[in-house]
Amino acid sequence: MASVTEFGFAFSSYFSFQRHTLLAPQSSSFIIKPSRIFARIKIHQNPSFIVTKQSKIREFRLFKSVELDQYLTSDDEDEMSEEFFEAIEELERMTREPSDILEEMNDRLSARELQLVLVYFSQEGRDSWCALEVFEWLKKENRVDKETMELMISIMCGWVKKYIEEERDVGDVVDLLVDMDCVGLKPGFSMIEKVISLYWEMGKKEGAVLFVKEVLRRGIAYAEDDKEGQKGGPTGYLAWKMMVEGNYRDAVKLVIHLKDSGLKPEVYSYLIAMTAVVKELNELGKALRKLKNYAKASLIAELDEKNVELVETYQSDLLADGARLSSWAIQEGGSSFYGVVHERLLAMYVCAGRGLDAERQLWEMKLVGKEADGDLYDIVLAICASQKEGSAVSRLLSRMEVMNSLRKKKTLSWLLRGYVKGGHFNDAAETLTKMLDLGLYPEYLDRVAVLQGLRKRIQQSENVEAYLKLCKRLSDTRLIGPCLVYLYIKKYKLWIIKML
Repeated sequence: MASVTEFGFAFSSYFSFQRHTLLAPQSSSFIIKPSRIFARIKIHQNPSFIVTKQSKIREFRLFKSVELDQYLTSDDEDEMSEEFFEAIEELERMTREPSDILEEMNDRLSARELQLVLVYFSQEGRDSWCALEVFEWLKKENRVDKETMELMISIMCGWVKKYIEEERDVGDVVDLLVDMDCVGLKPGFSMIEKVISLYWEMGKKEGAVLFVKEVLRRGIAYAEDDKEGQKGGPTGYLAWKMMVEGNYRDAVKLVIHLKDSGLKPEVYSYLIAMTAVVKELNELGKALRKLKNYAKASLIAELDEKNVELVETYQSDLLADGARLSSWAIQEGGSSFYGVVHERLLAMYVCAGRGLDAERQLWEMKLVGKEADGDLYDIVLAICASQKEGSAVSRLLSRMEVMNSLRKKKTLSWLLRGYVKGGHFNDAAETLTKMLDLGLYPEYLDRVAVLQGLRKRIQQSENVEAYLKLCKRLSDTRLIGPCLVYLYIKKYKLWIIKML
C-alpha cells in the first residue's frame, strides 16, 4: 500500500487506512533535554534496567529496554502506575486505535508516563508509528507542553539522522517530514533546514541537492521564520550553505539548474544567488589584481590575449546569470522586489567595472524609491571617469549642487582618482584645479599622482602646458614650493630650465 501522504489529502486518523509502519533508528544515541526526563535514549538487550512491580499486566513483551541518565529502580517504581504498563500492553496488541486506548486512560496517565510511552515506541523493533499516533492524540487533547514537544522533536531528528546515515531514499526522508506535519509537530525551527544541515554536515552534499529537488517537486509547504521573507526556503538555504564554504559559482548554478528543471525555487533564492554572483565577481577582481601585481614584479608573465578573452567570457557569463536571476525575481516577486534586485544588479556591475550599467541601476533604484548611498554614487562616478564616459559623469555630478563642502570634496576626489585610474591626466588636472577654485584642498597623494602622470606625458608627447599650468596653480596656493622645470628639445639638442 502506498503511503497515504502521496494521495495529497488530509485525514483525521491514520488507522482509517492500511497501517504504515515507520522504522526507527537502530541502536543510535541522541540527546533529549526535557527538564524532568533528561534522557539519553539507548537500546539494550538487557531488560534489567527497568524494575517494576510483579503484576499480571507485566506479561507484555519487553524485547529491549530504555537506558535513562537516572535509571528507574525499585525506589522509583511508585512513580510508574499500573495504568502505564497496561497502556503499553494495549498499544502493542494493536487491536484498537491508539487514540481509543489513550482516551480511555486519559485521566489515569501522568504527563511523564505519556512521555515515556513516546520513548518506548520510538525504539527499534517496535511499531514506532505508534509514537506519532500518541503525539497526535496528545496534541488534540492539548497535553503537549514544552518538554513533550522537545522530546518528540528529538525523536524525529534521530529518525531523520538515521535515514541519512543509512543512505535511504530522499523520498523516505520527505515522507517522514510530511508525517511529522500531519500529526501536528510544529518545532520552533525549520525541519527542512535541519535536514539540509544534516546532509551537509555528513558530507552528503549531493543528497542535500536531491532532497531539495524532492521538496520542490512535491510542493512541500515551507514556513518562513522571518516575516520579511529573509529565509530563502530549501533552495535558498542550500545555496547559502554553499556560499558559506566559498562555492559561489556552485550556488548560482544550483538555483539556475532547479529553475531550468521545471521546478519552482522560492523567490528569495534568486536574490541569494545574485549575492553569490557579486561575491564571485569580487573574487575574480581580487585574483586579477594579484596577477597584475605579480606581472609588474616580473614574477609571472602577463596574461596573453587568449587568457584575457577567457577571463572576459567568464565575467560576461556571470553577469548574464545575474541578469536572468533578476528577471525571475521581478517576475515572481513583483514590485516589492524591485529595489533589492536593482541594488544587487548595481553591486554586480560595480564589481565588474561596468560604469554605464551601474549608473542605470542607480537611477532605477531612485525611481522605485530606494535611494542608493552617496558613496555608491561616488564609486560609480569614478568608474565612469576611468572609462571617460563624459555624459554619465555630467549626470552624476549634477548632485553636487545640493552638497556641502565636505561632501563635494569627497565626490571630486573620487572623480579625480577615476581619471587617474584610467590614465586621463588632463581631465584629472582640470578636476584638481576645480577643487582649488572651490576652496577644497586635494589630498597630498592625489596631487602627487596627477603631477607624476602629467610629467610622464611630457616625455611621450612633449606637451608641457598642462603640467606647467598645474604647477603654477599649486604654487599660487602654496601647496608646492619653488621648483625647476627641465625640458629637452631633441631637435636642437637644447635644454631649457625654468624656475617656477
